[in-house]
Amino acid sequence: MEEDLKSKTARTAKLYFEGYPDERPFDLWRSFDKGLAKDLSLFITGRMYARERIPHTTRQLITIAALTVLERTDELKLHTYGALNVGCNPGDVAEVMFQCGIYGGMPVVNRALQVLREVLQERGQWPLDEGNK
Repeated sequence: MEEDLKSKTARTAKLYFEGYPDERPFDLWRSFDKGLAKDLSLFITGRMYARERIPHTTRQLITIAALTVLERTDELKLHTYGALNVGCNPGDVAEVMFQCGIYGGMPVVNRALQVLREVLQERGQWPLDEGNK
């Protein structure tokens, strides 16, 4: 059972966060407490993010909405990579961010869109072509 969870955690982490250029939360946690980092990773990535009750694309768009409104830009960058990695269209990601303006205000939308643009630039996907708007 433990080995299956480890494999699922590794597969899900690769699916979501492959190519992310900055420090990942797991790496930060591990620098302070290796055992707790493992436990957190197994739960968050191996159990929550690996769940298949909703599609990965939906899960990431929900995560982007929450992080946008909460102004958690470091995590937003990580999960913007994740959203694109699992197949979310950049235009859909931007639309979710715009929708958050109703509840969080336009300053959070502006900051979120800056994060999205930064990620797209890092991935060589900026400027957007008409198919991704």
